[in-house]
Amino acid sequence: MHFRLGRQQRKISWVQGLLCSMTIALSWAMGMPNTLAAQKVIIRLGPFQQSIAIADLEKFAKTGKLPDNLQIYGVLLTPQVRELLNRRLEVDPDVADKFFDDLVRSPQGQQLIASLGVAIPGSTLDGLQTALNLSLRQVNGLSAVGFLRAYPEENVTIDATKALEIAIEFNANYLQSQALGALLERDLFVKNTTAFQPSFDPAAIGKEVVQQQTLTLADQQRKRTIPVDIYWSKGNAQAPLVVISHGFGANRKFFGYLARHLASYGITVAAIEHPDSQVSSVNKGSQPDNLAQLLPATEFIERPKDISFLLNELAKLNNQSGQFQGKFNTENATVIGHSLGGYTALALLGGEVDLEELRQFCKTSLSFNESPGDWLQCAAAPLKAQKLQLKDERVKSAIAFNPLIGKLFGKKGLTQVTKPVLFLTGTEDALTPALKHQVAPFVQLRGPKYLLTAIGGTHLSISDPTYSVSTVTTIVKEKRGEETNSLRQLIRGVTLAFVKQSTSEAKIYQPFLTSAYAQSLSTPELPLRFNSDLPGSIKTWLSFVPN
Repeated sequence: MHFRLGRQQRKISWVQGLLCSMTIALSWAMGMPNTLAAQKVIIRLGPFQQSIAIADLEKFAKTGKLPDNLQIYGVLLTPQVRELLNRRLEVDPDVADKFFDDLVRSPQGQQLIASLGVAIPGSTLDGLQTALNLSLRQVNGLSAVGFLRAYPEENVTIDATKALEIAIEFNANYLQSQALGALLERDLFVKNTTAFQPSFDPAAIGKEVVQQQTLTLADQQRKRTIPVDIYWSKGNAQAPLVVISHGFGANRKFFGYLARHLASYGITVAAIEHPDSQVSSVNKGSQPDNLAQLLPATEFIERPKDISFLLNELAKLNNQSGQFQGKFNTENATVIGHSLGGYTALALLGGEVDLEELRQFCKTSLSFNESPGDWLQCAAAPLKAQKLQLKDERVKSAIAFNPLIGKLFGKKGLTQVTKPVLFLTGTEDALTPALKHQVAPFVQLRGPKYLLTAIGGTHLSISDPTYSVSTVTTIVKEKRGEETNSLRQLIRGVTLAFVKQSTSEAKIYQPFLTSAYAQSLSTPELPLRFNSDLPGSIKTWLSFVPN
């Protein structure tokens, strides 16, 4: 998932950022205890400095009405700001200590505390940590109000410029996923009594010579032109067919290395490009006010239909003379999708989109401090149906890397998926945060399932190193290239082993769908975990995923 920040969008982002910085400043101000002598907060924004009575801000937050002396701030103190003033990061009080310990040990938690220290001049490290720890114990969770009530000051000056930096980098879902990282690293670890010693390396290039050709398919009925890169070899024509679906704002080259790897083992791969959600189409679009306007609602229907159309076309090529005759096993297809492509794969496997629940979330819970993935999923809200059923029986399994899920399938939509699924989640994925978009949805799956967790992995960590993102400004820092080699090695091996499970070689590859294999490639910089279920300590957190 990529986003280009054009001139108009940068202007909008600056305005939203300024509004968000003021929101943070004001919400911190509300935390001033009434027992102290001072009853004001001083907001500093560059050369601008203004004191505001806390009682007036509290009245606005509770009632939505502006006192007379705050009418001048009417442009800033909008209903959206009021909603943000009352947002909380819910944490079970019984695990608050663990949450706090994991948070302050994580690099992102340390960065957050350091940023708070700069944004609140005169604060101390001990004071900030104490305030966070105490406020996390509240039954209703961590909030800016609770934070300052746990750390009283007679006079509080907020540097709104620094608050802006915090607002850009942190949101509730991302922060919760970050705090979960240390817990995942510890509790998803599986102790193995013997060293992992495989007879071969599934991540090494296969013996088959790979050929590649681009096809351009025209769907006359839907008026869509669909490019497809075909990777194949002289291997077994009965091997499963793999279809790769790219993420929003990417293209069919995103997983080039993975397509070539699978083809070197005799598997035919079709890397599809979705017309209205690939990079060129997105860049040509008008600059939007928010992420939900970047993507046509119909794309949530058309993407799965693109793949069903592709399977139809490949089945026709099977019966025509030429190099592709008999080459496509369209009745045994595995769909591999990244981000929005992960949604696409799950929809084809039987996941039912719950538009009613999605609309409710987008109407009542969405604000600009949510993750980009939360905004993007709301592009589907205008669709007229209540539920979408896009299942294709020819798709027998799916791999969803950093899938965009959130509220798309609601609370039960993925319970309809009974075929094999492999998920990948990265704990530093700020675009589709782990807890909300992958870990919680993983529990719904009812068939054979695997969760691959990259502690420290980001949204683009598994992309082809040669895939260029130089023309695109990403919202957050990504880990790519050399520092994620071990993860891409694991992706090659695990993906091959997963696809091979529907063949006569299933037992040979089964050892590579284990925690022992994943942990053998783990590094201190990028711990890797592989599980078929979640331990109770992780499931405890799922009740506290922000709605």
